[in-house]
Amino acid sequence: MNLYRKLASSKGSTKVDSAENDLESGIDRLLKQLQQVDSQMQAWVLSGGSEMVSHTLTRHQEILQDLTQEFHRLRSGMRAKQEHALLLEDFRELDRTRLDLEDGVDSADQALLREHVSISRNTGQMDNVISQAQATLGSLVLQRSAFGGINSKLSNVSSHLPTPINGVKQVETLDRRLVAE
Repeated sequence: MNLYRKLASSKGSTKVDSAENDLESGIDRLLKQLQQVDSQMQAWVLSGGSEMVSHTLTRHQEILQDLTQEFHRLRSGMRAKQEHALLLEDFRELDRTRLDLEDGVDSADQALLREHVSISRNTGQMDNVISQAQATLGSLVLQRSAFGGINSKLSNVSSHLPTPINGVKQVETLDRRLVAE
């Protein structure tokens, strides 16, 4: 994750190289493996594991959530930087095209160049929307897992603590016994 963090902070080109893809897929694979380990631990805890393992499971789930959030944040930041660099590159190309047009290129070539620039700009905008949608999906998935974790923690706490209604019933029963005596 540290290597990916360094790569994300220094990345500024529009090209996505194979080393970056390998690193992303490696981190993604490791996060999935950690999630599988957490699932196995949770199954073991539910089948009667010890309190210590339950505490360890909770800590592992928190670590997994933190790492996943950081990975998604870094990846979306890198993609935003790449899109920004691509847009700057498109604008540079647009300026070059405009200069070429001002130099007197015939009208058919002008129309083709304008259409090419327009298509490039639209493609960049669509990529931006798709990237935002993927980032939103990742955020929603993380929120879903967080709520699932909260639900399991509440169930764990409620199973260990008596409910207030049971406590009130016990007090009422005790009062009835005292009054009867």
